[in-house]
Amino acid sequence: MDISVVKYSGEDTGRKISLSKEVFGIEPNDHAIYLDVKQYLANQRQGTHKSKERAEISGSTKKIKKQKGTGTARAGSIKSPVFRGGGRVFGPAPRDYSFKLNKKLKELARKSALTYKAKDKSISVVEDFSLEAPKTKEYLKMLSALSLGDKKTLLVLAENNKNVVLSGRNIQNTKVVTADSLNTYDVLHADNLILSESSVEKIDNLLKK
Repeated sequence: MDISVVKYSGEDTGRKISLSKEVFGIEPNDHAIYLDVKQYLANQRQGTHKSKERAEISGSTKKIKKQKGTGTARAGSIKSPVFRGGGRVFGPAPRDYSFKLNKKLKELARKSALTYKAKDKSISVVEDFSLEAPKTKEYLKMLSALSLGDKKTLLVLAENNKNVVLSGRNIQNTKVVTADSLNTYDVLHADNLILSESSVEKIDNLLKK
């Protein structure tokens, strides 16, 4: 699949770049995508939730009323979950939600996500560029020139570029990542994928292993 390479100002360079079938043209595996996205979201959870159980509540352990003859259910402690202010039954406790996935499965998920973007023609390739200083205006100009100003976009760079990252940081629905930190969730979450020209080769090298 060939895609035209444009400058970040929106002008056509007259060159085309080929997206490899091994990465951008495979048979997508939806279950691999599901597992990879599930792992990504699980890893974002802090797992610090906590509620007090019966043994952790402050209160008297004195028997509230006599065992029999009251006409109501027996009760032995004010800390019982049936009373207001009592402990919670089977409440949440701190835990780690992360889980492991096979590397090959994660690679398959990323290639599947990239293939979906290629099929939907939601990939743009931009000639490598750099900004002299962090300028949000320049980044917005690029999005406007590519007719992506109102879309969720993901810009993928070959190497980390501090000025570009800072320029796009405060823009809503925009994210900048490097090729080696590209993940399935970010690819699917974006409406359009913007690849820097040199990042295409790097993505190929990473996922063709």
